[in-house]
Amino acid sequence: MFLFFCIALVYSMVGFGGRSSYMALLSFYAFPVGEIHVVSLLCNIIVVSGSAHVYMKKHMPEWRRVLPMVLISIPFYFIGAALKFTHSNLYMLLGVNLIIVSVVLWVRTKSNETYTAAKGGTLNVLADGLIGGYIGFLSSLLGMGGGIFLAPLLNFRKWDNPKKIATLAAIFVFTNSICSMVQVVGDIPQVVDYQRTIALSVAVLAGGQIGARLGVYRLSVAMIRRVTAFLVFLAGLEVLSRHLPVF
Repeated sequence: MFLFFCIALVYSMVGFGGRSSYMALLSFYAFPVGEIHVVSLLCNIIVVSGSAHVYMKKHMPEWRRVLPMVLISIPFYFIGAALKFTHSNLYMLLGVNLIIVSVVLWVRTKSNETYTAAKGGTLNVLADGLIGGYIGFLSSLLGMGGGIFLAPLLNFRKWDNPKKIATLAAIFVFTNSICSMVQVVGDIPQVVDYQRTIALSVAVLAGGQIGARLGVYRLSVAMIRRVTAFLVFLAGLEVLSRHLPVF
């Protein structure tokens, strides 16, 4: 429970859910496969929905910019889910790219950096929609929440300040997690340890609420970007650990 609490606390600072880390822990403790998918998704949804609520109260997103990205990601998420993807070399390339992106994001972060939100318009709606569709497709194809790809891309584009990007990431991951839950709900094992599931849910709820409030009220925008870079780096290592023979 404590590890789930810590994962939720750290990931929720930047609008992520921590699903891949929950899955790794559940696998380590030999949970049934069906239960691993359902419990990790449930924890993910609890964290990002709570984070979105906290972030939205302070950093209300511009829905005309958020909705195209989120809504267009949904059909592309299901398209990606319908495909079978097992090529280890591409996973390894993804892991290396995530590590490179995290290092560049960390190095390029400046404490006095300013951010100017783009003005709404046809071109921006199209660009945001394309980004949402691409990230939705990629995250589904690779079995990840999407925030780990979306946040660095938007930070590099200076789409908005990192706290608004964290708000969007939480909304985006929540949407993708609901789509994923729709797919795995039929795989719920007949025997589920509901007491353990409730305990883990309470742990991530508490950690997620603390982490989100730290992100909103305590962390600077520069620190938000660096926490994002750190978590992207961990995601890269995790992908490599699963697909490199030397790990």
